[in-house]
Order: sequence, then C-alpha cells, then structure tokens
Amino acid sequence: MLRLLQSSGLVESVDGRPSLLSQVQEGASQLVLTAMDFIGVRYRRGGNSADAGFDCSGFTRHIFENSIGLVLPRRAAEQANAPGLLSIPLEDLKPGDLVFFNTLRATFSHVGIYIGDGKFIHAPRTGAAVRVEDMRDAYWAKRFNGARRAPMPGEGQRTTP
Repeated sequence: MLRLLQSSGLVESVDGRPSLLSQVQEGASQLVLTAMDFIGVRYRRGGNSADAGFDCSGFTRHIFENSIGLVLPRRAAEQANAPGLLSIPLEDLKPGDLVFFNTLRATFSHVGIYIGDGKFIHAPRTGAAVRVEDMRDAYWAKRFNGARRAPMPGEGQRTTP
C-alpha cells in the first residue's frame, strides 16, 4: 500500500522528493501568504497593483499570477468562467480557492480568496482597503455565488465540469 501511495505522489517517496499533497498544500499556503501581504492596500476601481490600488478582480489576478504563475482573466465573472478552474461546493473550500459573490445584482460580480476558517481576503469597495472578512456574516453568506479551485504547482490540469 505504501508503495502505491508513493508511486502516486500522495506521500513522500523514499528518495525524499516532496509528495504531490505537500506540493499542493505549499502552493495554496504561498498564495494565501502572498495575499495577506497586501492587507491595507487601498481599493481602486480598475486597479491591479499595490502602488495604484486594487479592485477585487485585480487583486485576485495579481495574487495568482505572482504566487503560482496563473494569469486569470481581468473581471470577476470572467474569472468564475475561466477554463481550467474547477467549480467546488462551499463545504469543500480550501485555502487558496476563489470565492464569488453577487454584490451588484449580478452573478459573480465580486471575488476574493478563501484563507480558511470561513474567512476570505478581498479588495472590498471604494474608500476601503484589502482586508479579511468572514463569509458566514449575513451579508456575505446571502450573496455567495460559488467557488473555483485553480490547479496548484505539481497538480494536474482540471477543467470545470
């Protein structure tokens, strides 16, 4: 059994190579840590850099590109429909997943990054800055539209079902 798990890359192999599971966990952790570095950066509509400020999709695009090398589309709805991302249910969220909300009476009009424990990080709105929020708060829970998972380094390509 151990040999099977080692050959599939799920546990560390005898030659000391990191397992697929640990590579995926490290990729998600790095993505979340990178996102946390931007807490306090001001919101700016159309913004996509720390210097100029971020809007929600500019923030997620910047984080994914600079932490795992995945270039996401520019708009939240386009990110939700991007090829190669896997649609996942709320109960299966993992740190590093994209979470989408209906904040402008439009599906997938807002996006953030799930960081664990029911919380996500995002660039919320004009006059605010990148911050962490609880998805279980009534405002966010009522507006949750779905989540997507990107393949992490060492993980195979996935497509939306």
